[in-house]
Amino acid sequence: MERLNPLNDYLFQKYMGEKGDEEQLVSFLNAVLKRTGRASIVNIEILENKTITADIIGDKKSILDVRAVMDDGTKVNTEVQLRNVGNMDRRSLFYFSREFSKGIVSGHDYIELPDIIAINIVGEGFVRLDDFHTVFHLWEDTHKSYLLTGALEIHFVDMKKFRGLQNKDINNNSLHRWLSFFDLDTPGNILEEIMEMEAAIKKADEKITHLASDKDAEIAALRACLSEEQ
Repeated sequence: MERLNPLNDYLFQKYMGEKGDEEQLVSFLNAVLKRTGRASIVNIEILENKTITADIIGDKKSILDVRAVMDDGTKVNTEVQLRNVGNMDRRSLFYFSREFSKGIVSGHDYIELPDIIAINIVGEGFVRLDDFHTVFHLWEDTHKSYLLTGALEIHFVDMKKFRGLQNKDINNNSLHRWLSFFDLDTPGNILEEIMEMEAAIKKADEKITHLASDKDAEIAALRACLSEEQ
């Protein structure tokens, strides 16, 4: 059976964004957030979106992200956008503002607004830097080390740049393992090694395999693929 794309919108949400997927999401987030020196996440609450069905998967409005909240109240929003349509900066800020504004209720103080981490997995070429993983904060222009607030943190993970990386370190780098899993060009023997090293990746692969055996789910995933290509 041909391997389904783990970064298909439908599949990504199904193995990373539902109740019961905490192990996979914690593993992936820790792999990404290690770059900023953040303490490892132990527990996380997945904030489920409405169910994506085969009937609506072709409607771009139904392509949902993976949302979660950490024990300290920090919210994490993970998006996959494989086509470079030149708007990921504004799109990411829009999702940030959506989550940020939801974090306060009438009568509460602004200090209670949560920090938001946005993680964007992109197909190619949005950030014009060589690094496959870039992180942005609100720094002062002249005093580059002065951070205005930790309320906003935006990550871009570029799959095309990762594929071009000459020395992938799957033995020591969890993010390299996850991105190799996401990459459809990764050889089967390497995938087997990765799943032996990372139980959460093996669990994600098992869920994809289960979904692939469900004809309705497979049709929905294929429709999502077609939507991504348009």
